[in-house]
Amino acid sequence: MEIKKKLRIGVIGGAKPDTESRQTAFKLGQLIAEKKAILVCGGLSGVMEAAARGAKQSGGLTVGILPGISPKDANPYIDIAIATGLGYSRNSLVALNSDILIAVDGQYGTLTEIAYGCIYRKKIIGIGTWDIESVIKADTAEEAIDLALKDYFPLVR
Repeated sequence: MEIKKKLRIGVIGGAKPDTESRQTAFKLGQLIAEKKAILVCGGLSGVMEAAARGAKQSGGLTVGILPGISPKDANPYIDIAIATGLGYSRNSLVALNSDILIAVDGQYGTLTEIAYGCIYRKKIIGIGTWDIESVIKADTAEEAIDLALKDYFPLVR
C-alpha cells in the first residue's frame, strides 16, 4: 500500500509520564506498526518517545510534528521530523494529521490535542487521560487499538 493511503494513528500524551504510561505507549507503538499504520506524534519525549520507540522496534514508520524550529530536536525514533516553530499550537497539526488519536496520560498539552481532535471530528481513545465525553476509555494498549480500528472507515483518501 502506498504511504499516503496508510492509516495514521496519533499517539498523544505527557512529556513526563509514569512508568506504566511509558510502557503502554511503547506497546501502542508496537501495535500500530504491526497494523501497518503510521505513528504520528509530537516527536519529543515521554509518551511520544516511548510510542515511537515501540513502532520503530516493530518496523513501523514514525512522524514527529515538532513545536520548535529544528528537525534535530526530534527523539531518535522519529523517521520524519517536521519542525513547525509553532510551540503548543503545533498540537492542532498532530490532531489534523492523524486519522485516529490515542491519548495516554498527559496534561494541558494533551488536553489541547484532544480538543483539536474533537474539532476535527477524529475518533479519540484514552488510556489514563482526561475524562471527557468525546474520549472513548480503554484500559490497555490492545483494547485501545481494537477500539480505534472498530468501525473505522476513512472518509477521505
